[in-house]
Amino acid sequence: MLLPRKECDVEEGGSDGEEEERPAWNSKLQYILAQVGFSVGLGNVWRFPYLCQKNGGGAYLVPYLILLILIGIPLFFLELAVGQRIRRGSIGVWNYISPRLGGIGFASCVVCFFVALYYNVIISWSLFYFSQSFQQPLPWHECPLVKNKTNVVPECEKSSATTYYWYREALNISNSISEGGGLNWRMTLCLLAAWSMVCLAMIKGIQSSGKVMYFSSLFPYVVLICFLVRALLLKGSVDGIRHMFTPKLEIMLEAKVWREAATQVFFALGLGFGGVIAFSSYNKRDNNCHFDAVLVSLINFFTSVLATLVVFAVLGFKANIMNSKCVALNTNKIVALLGNGIDERLIPKHINLTQVSQVSADDYHQMIEVIKGVKEDEYQQLGLESCSIEDELNKAVQGTGLAFIAFTEAMTHFPASPFWSVMFFLMLVNLGLGSMFGTIEGILTPLIDTFKVRKEFLTVGCCVLAFSIGLLFVQRSGNYYVAMFDDYSATLPLLIVVVLENVAIAWFYGIDKFFEDLKDMLGFTPYRFYYYMWKYITPILLLVLLCSSLIQLTMTPPSYSAWIQEEAKEQTLRFPTWGIVVCISLVVMAIMPVPVVFGLRYFNIIDDNTSGLSTVSYKKGRIIKESARPGEDDDTSLIQGKSPSEAPSPMPGNSIYRKQSGSGGPDADTAPNGRYGIGYLMADMPDMPESDL
Repeated sequence: MLLPRKECDVEEGGSDGEEEERPAWNSKLQYILAQVGFSVGLGNVWRFPYLCQKNGGGAYLVPYLILLILIGIPLFFLELAVGQRIRRGSIGVWNYISPRLGGIGFASCVVCFFVALYYNVIISWSLFYFSQSFQQPLPWHECPLVKNKTNVVPECEKSSATTYYWYREALNISNSISEGGGLNWRMTLCLLAAWSMVCLAMIKGIQSSGKVMYFSSLFPYVVLICFLVRALLLKGSVDGIRHMFTPKLEIMLEAKVWREAATQVFFALGLGFGGVIAFSSYNKRDNNCHFDAVLVSLINFFTSVLATLVVFAVLGFKANIMNSKCVALNTNKIVALLGNGIDERLIPKHINLTQVSQVSADDYHQMIEVIKGVKEDEYQQLGLESCSIEDELNKAVQGTGLAFIAFTEAMTHFPASPFWSVMFFLMLVNLGLGSMFGTIEGILTPLIDTFKVRKEFLTVGCCVLAFSIGLLFVQRSGNYYVAMFDDYSATLPLLIVVVLENVAIAWFYGIDKFFEDLKDMLGFTPYRFYYYMWKYITPILLLVLLCSSLIQLTMTPPSYSAWIQEEAKEQTLRFPTWGIVVCISLVVMAIMPVPVVFGLRYFNIIDDNTSGLSTVSYKKGRIIKESARPGEDDDTSLIQGKSPSEAPSPMPGNSIYRKQSGSGGPDADTAPNGRYGIGYLMADMPDMPESDL
């Protein structure tokens, strides 16, 4: 991704005065695609449409856009600007801004690890479905028969073919989180494949990075547009889109809608993970990061809207099919009741009940209205359903329920359904891996910066450890652990991280100094709007969001949705005591680095000024230590009155990795140009201190 252009700095502390190379973005387009690829993930496809449907349809876009302007863009701009100016990963940036808040970077690292553990499991599920899609008909097309018998499996008969396939064939799920049930060997192999893909991508890097970058970031858009065009040609798709964009304005006044919109804005842009900061640290100092922040935020928003159009067009088609089945089933009931509860004279003359398949939904509703008007009290006993497309569309689904049940069921009715299934799950794998590469780099880079270990060994070690812990998620009760981690390991910790990021810049470092830095970097003073956002509005809104999330968590007892095999339906169960302890532990472990580092700094166990003592970097397998310039102080302005070319940048003295090239010599290390990995590579900036943390 970063080849072939390099920014070169001459090493000051080296013995042989070699010229070091600093990786830089090959083009502005690749950088924008990287930021878009990192922020656009599975949530855009299966979370945003659900929130739209649940929170007022088209009306939901209003609070979402307002909060994108008040929270999303200012915070995204802040992370881009900090990364571009200080040119470090998350630990280095926040340790430099305020050493006492250096734990922010470590907290981001812990959250990244928790998220990576379960996120790769979702990729393994997608891989499994992808591998099963090369069949005609698709294996979840219809219910299987009981072995050596002619009747359908009862669990499937009570639910549906796709629901049965998801819970029984794919997950082979247990009835509760307490019933482990042993490993699901097929999912274990898929998880191994997913971690192997991540490990190989991170360890070797992308040599022909440009082609892969363009494919990996643009492929989901190709699939979404293809799906939208195909879905619009299917009967009922317009019903789905109309349902989606019909605004329910009264819902907009509910506080819950605004809280969920703020949370979605927050996570959609990938704030707090450290990936945004790292990518921007490889820009030129005069890059217009304000333009980047607005552009990427709007692309992310329009991607969510595009995904929502696709989802509801497909769900509209599915609702139409389900409604037709409902009409046929209930028309047969009416035929059976003629002369035995229903008078034949009640049936409108133009409706021919001898050909049930010819009875339309409008015809059925006419019959129902007449029968209901005559029978009144006895109508309920007839057992006739209303068969409404609106009712079908109101069955809100999100996450795995949308991707692996509702969407897969709709695709079974597509012409050439295996092709569309392959495309859909390949898109999910691609979206997931894009986010995974950035997340894993958020773990590796801070550790490399801090402990100076070889990336190759750390990558393999991290992936092996994560796969080993990830076996928890591929046992029969694994889906419940995924839900637990998704609900508790990231939401609160990331909110706290971003609140602290905002406070660190606005109040510890100083908003006026930061504006001076921005003016020097961009060549113009940013809008005063950002001054008031960063200093007052955004932190207040974040604190309100944090408090409301805390209240929601404390008011809602920790629970999960379990699949009961005998009843073939979902049931909400409370977590056992040990499960609640795990939930609390996840939150505490993620936040712990912040108070720990603060305490170590505050009580001078680690001196605040030690981050300015020296820079350390790899050089041909040896650690080189260089003296920092005297008089350098972490608390001074980032510019210190120097021009961008003269201003010290708080980066390690030498490039941790070097690309093999003519000047690099045979001992030079290959730069790990992974899809998202490269953003974190450290550069040749010998002037500024490396944190002792």
